[in-house]
Amino acid sequence: MFEKSFITDCEGPLTLNDNAFELSAHFIENGGELFKILSLYDDYLVDIVKRDNYKAGNTLKLILPFFVCENIKNADLIDFSQNNIYAVNDSKFLLSYLKEAMNTYIVSTSYGQYIEALSNYMDFPFENTFYTKVDVDALVLNDEEIEKINEFKQEILENPDDYELFDNIFFSEIQKMGIYDIIKEIDVVGGQGKKLAIDEIIKRDGINVDEILYIGDSITDVEPLEFARNNNGISISFNGNEYPLKVAEIAIVSPSAITTCVIANIYSNTNKNNVLKFIEEYNVSSNLNELLNEYDVDSDIKNKFFDVFKDEKYPLIKIVNENNFGDILKASKHMRNNIRGQDIGGLG
Repeated sequence: MFEKSFITDCEGPLTLNDNAFELSAHFIENGGELFKILSLYDDYLVDIVKRDNYKAGNTLKLILPFFVCENIKNADLIDFSQNNIYAVNDSKFLLSYLKEAMNTYIVSTSYGQYIEALSNYMDFPFENTFYTKVDVDALVLNDEEIEKINEFKQEILENPDDYELFDNIFFSEIQKMGIYDIIKEIDVVGGQGKKLAIDEIIKRDGINVDEILYIGDSITDVEPLEFARNNNGISISFNGNEYPLKVAEIAIVSPSAITTCVIANIYSNTNKNNVLKFIEEYNVSSNLNELLNEYDVDSDIKNKFFDVFKDEKYPLIKIVNENNFGDILKASKHMRNNIRGQDIGGLG
């Protein structure tokens, strides 16, 4: 065991995927549009309504009845996930380095079928991952219910902003169906679920609450980012939208995970104060090579950093404050949409 733990979201900091969106778009007619509508509804329930006992990321539960209508099985999720992994540049390098530097975990809202495929792809221990467990083979609708779900789908697509309609569909009509007994027991690892995963990691590793680095990019990362920041750990938004940027202390905007690797390297060898000091100096330095040498950044990491950015502007690494928030958000959303595509980049 190491003295510090590195905890990362999957989709965003490590991969360009939104696996649930991609599954929906692939297997369901107009499924991509349906998922985007439900994702906005999910954000609304979390951010505006603040519905009791509702977790960010519950879109993964809302979409399940529509999966059943298309007879999607576990084997389909596994096969699709294995064949559709798109990694952030140098994320394999990041995880390879981290395994020798810190206790390292992936805490993701994604379905377990995708996280297992990703773990195999990245050569990362699956036992060091947290994810949403779903057995779609156990979900069954009768013919009448399938007809109703398909009607609900059309109503949602035709009325994308009618959240009263959605409330009735998901919190009244579907709850009358037998499938709901299984869906209600699914524990989505988003928001508070991710924070609970961090609690388990801290206990497992026997570390203090101020010895963690958490990195995320979406609304499902708000609670763990707040926890890390409030307990004097490292909290990073990586190409994040407005939700993580509001609570993270540090913002990274980069097409490559090597940027994360630089920060992780400094943190693993020293402490949070040194990380913050490095970031301040990074933004005024006229000689980054000299600066990385000064902070004793691993030579392989340093060489890859300059190899990646030799022909481009250096990545944004900043301490977030109210004065620079708007500029960082603009740059972060631009990078997010540029490398992940607007459909996925626009999801909460």
